[in-house]
Amino acid sequence: MANPFRCFNSSPEVIRLVVMMYVKYPLSLRNVEDLLFERGIDICHETVRFWRNRFGPMFAGEIRRRRGSHLRAFTQWRWHLDEVYVKINGQLHYLWRAVDHEGEVLEALATKERDKPAALKLMKRLMKRYGRPETVVTDGLRSYSVAMNELGIANRQDVGRWLNNRAENSHQPFRRRERAMLRFRRMKTLQKFSSVRRRLG
Repeated sequence: MANPFRCFNSSPEVIRLVVMMYVKYPLSLRNVEDLLFERGIDICHETVRFWRNRFGPMFAGEIRRRRGSHLRAFTQWRWHLDEVYVKINGQLHYLWRAVDHEGEVLEALATKERDKPAALKLMKRLMKRYGRPETVVTDGLRSYSVAMNELGIANRQDVGRWLNNRAENSHQPFRRRERAMLRFRRMKTLQKFSSVRRRLG
């Protein structure tokens, strides 16, 4: 396979550092530019954006393959599912997230609706990638129970007021990043960023 870094003057280590800094921490493009300049690396903030778009999915894919093979080797004890609203150009959209019992983000899905098809799409993705869990913890949203009933795992649902704190807490780093980016302008950008963020974060 051709070297993806062959057309760039910077080393792969620097590119990986830049992408990880931007994705993992609530920094703006110019924050990353300033921090790197203090360390003797002189790049433009637009270069940070370009590298994030070009190499972010590639780095995330590498981590996903390693993490996926590791997770499939063990029984999926418990999933925590939750959704959070996100405003895009003044309109409400929803980011659905699945977290395992250790707080690892398993999946993220951006949708326009908060309904059964969206919940079903999230769960099908999870089950295809990780198999069936022993327990699925959700809030009281009826879309979860209807979707789980269709998948034949309704008996594995666990609903409680405080049981889903792990999923609720997983939204906090995303909210910090959302503020640093001055919100999202397109749903495609939200989906792309949340997919990369859950693997690199």
